[in-house]
Amino acid sequence: MCSGALIAVLALPWGCARQGGEKGKGTEISDGQRRIGSGEAGAVGSKAPEFALPDLSGKTVRLADFQGKVVILDFWATWCPPCRAEVPDFVRLQAKYRDKGLSVVGLSLDAEGAKVVRPFAEEYNVNYVMLIANDETTRSFGGVVGIPTTFVLDRTGKIVSKFIGKTELKVFEETILPLLST
Repeated sequence: MCSGALIAVLALPWGCARQGGEKGKGTEISDGQRRIGSGEAGAVGSKAPEFALPDLSGKTVRLADFQGKVVILDFWATWCPPCRAEVPDFVRLQAKYRDKGLSVVGLSLDAEGAKVVRPFAEEYNVNYVMLIANDETTRSFGGVVGIPTTFVLDRTGKIVSKFIGKTELKVFEETILPLLST
């Protein structure tokens, strides 16, 4: 179940309010089926902000490490049911499209970090990169109020889509297929 002080106000059937962290600005809301954007940081059409974050073993991974790949960046947490529900779809996408240039990257917002994410990743047979994100990361992407929040980047690192809330596998597939063919 989603938890936290803001849940009663912000929890929706398709996503969870963030625990802790800062409140975002703007009124971007999506039912997970529409692509959205605004003129702020992390907006569709802008270059994705660089980051350097630890993976589950403590190694630093940078967004630049994925240059030339189509990237699905998913802000999520282990305590969020809609986030957990998307993980098997990301596992399927990574397995199916890795050889065509797809990289799925999970950006965990779990306060306990790798201690809780590592066993989750093992249980769900996660085959993609999991990083431990922070408030600085969410701010650089325009603020992440609800999770899951997922960005799709083209091979040049430009944000081409942003989804807030649980999004169906077919929507992600329809979004990445044209990008993978370039």
